Amino acid sequence: MTSQDAILRARTEDLARALQIAGSRLDDGVFGRVATAVASVRERLVLGVDHTVVALAGGTGSGKSSLFNKVSRLTFADVGVKRPTTAKVTACAWSDGATELLDWLGVERERRITRAGELDAVGEESLAGLVLLDLPDHDSVAPGHREIVDRILPLVDLLVWVVDPQKYADDSLHSGYLRESVGLEASMVVAFNQVDTVPAGQRETLLGDVHRLLRDDGLEGVPVLPVSARTGAGLDDLRELLERVVARRSVAAGRAAGEIDAAARLLLGETPAEVPWHTDAAVDREVDALAEAAGLDAVARQVGSAVRNGYGRPEFPSPDPDAIALSRSRWLTTAGEALKPGWQRSLAESVASAETIGGHVAAALRAVALDTRGPASAPLTKRLAIGVAGLAVIFGVLTVLAATEVLPVGESLTTVLGVVAVIAAVVALVLFVVRLQVRRTLARRREQAVLATGHAAVARVLAKTLGEPTQRLLDEHRQVRELAQAARDDNPSAPLELRPRPTTGAHMASPSPGTVSLPAERVLRP
Repeated sequence: MTSQDAILRARTEDLARALQIAGSRLDDGVFGRVATAVASVRERLVLGVDHTVVALAGGTGSGKSSLFNKVSRLTFADVGVKRPTTAKVTACAWSDGATELLDWLGVERERRITRAGELDAVGEESLAGLVLLDLPDHDSVAPGHREIVDRILPLVDLLVWVVDPQKYADDSLHSGYLRESVGLEASMVVAFNQVDTVPAGQRETLLGDVHRLLRDDGLEGVPVLPVSARTGAGLDDLRELLERVVARRSVAAGRAAGEIDAAARLLLGETPAEVPWHTDAAVDREVDALAEAAGLDAVARQVGSAVRNGYGRPEFPSPDPDAIALSRSRWLTTAGEALKPGWQRSLAESVASAETIGGHVAAALRAVALDTRGPASAPLTKRLAIGVAGLAVIFGVLTVLAATEVLPVGESLTTVLGVVAVIAAVVALVLFVVRLQVRRTLARRREQAVLATGHAAVARVLAKTLGEPTQRLLDEHRQVRELAQAARDDNPSAPLELRPRPTTGAHMASPSPGTVSLPAERVLRP
């Protein structure tokens, strides 16, 4: 395997892997075109790049078969007046080892000729390895012709579009083929046939019009070669171009490389630049909404109240399904904002349903401890406070009895009894206040604990049901883009260039009978 083969194979497999990951998330048309490109290049690589396949393609009456015969210097392709259409693929191979390749291309055995023998190859050494195809007319009304053209075009290394002065602006060519070939300019040339029918003074204008139409199609740098199969004008230029194509060995892989590059660009169009997303931030944005939908704040307050009052047993209600659905919808909108529709649909299918999310939230919150018990010191503090209050009452009664001389104990002892009663009352009050404050502090702590634990539980549910599927999809989205980027051609083949030659002058034959005049303005024909 050559290094060129290895690089192209690696790019093809990167594209195949990207296609496998993206799958149904891609537009059907994009998926089909990328899959076709991968399959086509894989098949081409099996045969290697020892041959350069050049196809003459064009519409009815453009003169492909005549040009084929002139280039091959044989009279083999069908040329006729009553039926000027090419019905089957004809091939001329400048190699005796092209049988397997022609079988793969689907060229019938009786439609092949080889120029590799001792006599046949005389003067043809510069085209060794060339396989020249004459394709059916892409615009023929005969059934099956276009199907053959569409099957062969992705398989060739260099495509020569043969056009004529009458139909070079035909819409079936531009909209059906040329606009779909952007990125393959290095493997394409336009042969403007029958140029001898154009008045010499109008040829430059006409060729300029062809260049303009190609630029309108998005094709830059595609050579346009004026030729005439009837007079032989420009045929030496065309053969010279083919010789340079055959000599430039990398061109044999250029078509495949360009096809992979074009398919990679299609994939990149389906996977926009890195999607800005942070799962933790997204969870934080939605956790409060889901907690509210599940009644977490209310239950936490009820726990605090139960701790303060010493009674009550709160429970979590069923989460509000509408609020859950709204939160899920908001998540999908934010996460999928930068994604193409296919990826957005896949995201919606990947994350859990609103019903499932609600069930997980309810289960997670049921596991949250709702401890409504009072402080451990509460019973002791209560008994002590009551005991001290009782002493304060007793000493208070004794103080009153002593002060009214019902209890004769003397003035000094009466004062002592009063002081003890006041101290006991103050201590009892302090104990009651401390007991109340301890309950309030504990209630706040329990309320905060329920909120913190509940929020953490809801966050875990969000991360599990929404965050993880979203992150997996975005990771695959990024992986597809990276693989598509890797499949791009960093060093595309330079477009073919024609050596400057005048299109008017003595080397061009004078217009033949039936000369056409250039209209003032050309438009694409419907």
